[in-house]
Amino acid sequence: MKKKIIFLLMACAGLMTSCKESFLDRPSQNGPTLDNYYTTAEQVNGATGLLYNTIWYEYQDKAFHAIGEVLSGNMYTGDPKYNSFLNFTVQSTDEQVSRSWYAFYKVAGNATVLVQTFEQKKSQVSNPAFLTQGIAEARFMRGVAYFYLARIFGDVPIVSDPVALANSGDYRVPKYLQKDVLRFALEDLKYAEENLPENSYQPGRVTKYSAKGMMAKVYLYQADYANAKAKANEVIASGKYTLMDDYAQMFTSSKVNNNAESLFSLQWLASGGYSIGNPIQAYVGPGPLLKPTTGAGWSAVIPSIDVLKSYQFGDKRRKGSVMEHGFTRSDWKNVNFPNGYMYDTTWTSSNDDALKIKTPTRSNALKYIVGPGSNGENINGTSTDICTYILRYADVLLIYAEATLGTNPSTSEASALTAFNKVHKRAGLGEVTSLTKDVILKERRVEFAFEGDYWFDIQRQGFDKAKQMIAAQERGTYNGDGSINHNAPVITSASQLYLPIPQAETVSNPKLNEPAIPYYK
Repeated sequence: MKKKIIFLLMACAGLMTSCKESFLDRPSQNGPTLDNYYTTAEQVNGATGLLYNTIWYEYQDKAFHAIGEVLSGNMYTGDPKYNSFLNFTVQSTDEQVSRSWYAFYKVAGNATVLVQTFEQKKSQVSNPAFLTQGIAEARFMRGVAYFYLARIFGDVPIVSDPVALANSGDYRVPKYLQKDVLRFALEDLKYAEENLPENSYQPGRVTKYSAKGMMAKVYLYQADYANAKAKANEVIASGKYTLMDDYAQMFTSSKVNNNAESLFSLQWLASGGYSIGNPIQAYVGPGPLLKPTTGAGWSAVIPSIDVLKSYQFGDKRRKGSVMEHGFTRSDWKNVNFPNGYMYDTTWTSSNDDALKIKTPTRSNALKYIVGPGSNGENINGTSTDICTYILRYADVLLIYAEATLGTNPSTSEASALTAFNKVHKRAGLGEVTSLTKDVILKERRVEFAFEGDYWFDIQRQGFDKAKQMIAAQERGTYNGDGSINHNAPVITSASQLYLPIPQAETVSNPKLNEPAIPYYK
């Protein structure tokens, strides 16, 4: 914990130089101090821009898929960097465990230092409104970071003052109860709701409705259906968001970043290179498409057989989320596909590598692949510009529907059906007339497939239901003759719903091995 916190302080103290004219800009500073800096909204906005990008990278890079998708059964992998998540054999020494822990405490730590800095500065300016907004933006990010920590690890430390902790010399921080960590996250999001603007002051910046939507998601996780419904309804009633007509375009074009469906997304810049650009297509994309121009396309994680079976006949989201045999894109061109790319699974030997591919599930994920750059997308090696959606309006609508259902076995309540059917009908499917929990969970699965979220939907059902859902999955692969090499792991303990705290952290801070204690007295 000591090294992590000190790094967070250094990251906030040494802001990066400007990348381009956007909210990712970092102000160029010559010996800034609290007395001579953060005197304008521009300076504050430059500092909070950091919170949307590189500090999330250690999670976004691989853990995003390992936890949200491989652990959930939505994706298959044979890659050692992800494989323990496929069969619930994750250890405290796992790289993705430590990278996730590191990323979220990095987000929280950077946000906290900014909060404290802006609070101190408020007494030195005549109108501190821009500082209050900066505090709200930072607290939004901290709240989201702790929401992830609580869902991934359960009971975790809350570090409300990293500066004081670093100065104390005593880095033994206890674990706090998960329910208190979630309460802490909600308090941050509540402050953000009250102090963020109604509209983004720059594309991609969060608003009070971003906070309301995230609060609805936290409340749903807690099974607080009344509050989840109320907050989701406030977003819906605002009229500020709508579903994108073209589902696939959201995930294959950076040109529609920060669209009318996005409430909160991470922002990436290909030209920034490693840790600044979005790396996803390098890991999930097919080699024939990407290798000639980027050297990537590793198919490290691919759609599972089980998730492919989850799509109803005629569901447009399948073609908008998955590449299968015959998939084409005329604007994706490279030296081997001068007239446009075609996904071909008739591979028989390495002689076919340039044009064909045969993954273990005969598919690749399509989401977050923008192509080799032939259509004007910015590509820098393995990096792209496309944003990573953390909260979409479709999620708010499905939260509203599920919260209306609550603990009832079914509902035909009109507003719940309206919300649900907006998402369902965009996929080209007919209206439903009754909702159950299983219907909503299935809808969430296919709507948000490969977006890093489905594991949390399984987890929040509790151990018995989660065990049942996992036991019903097919996590295997296709053999050469088309038969299935079955894989059906079983979870045996509620502890498997959470990842272990990284061993390096428990060694340096033995308090993390002790039972969690209350944060709120």
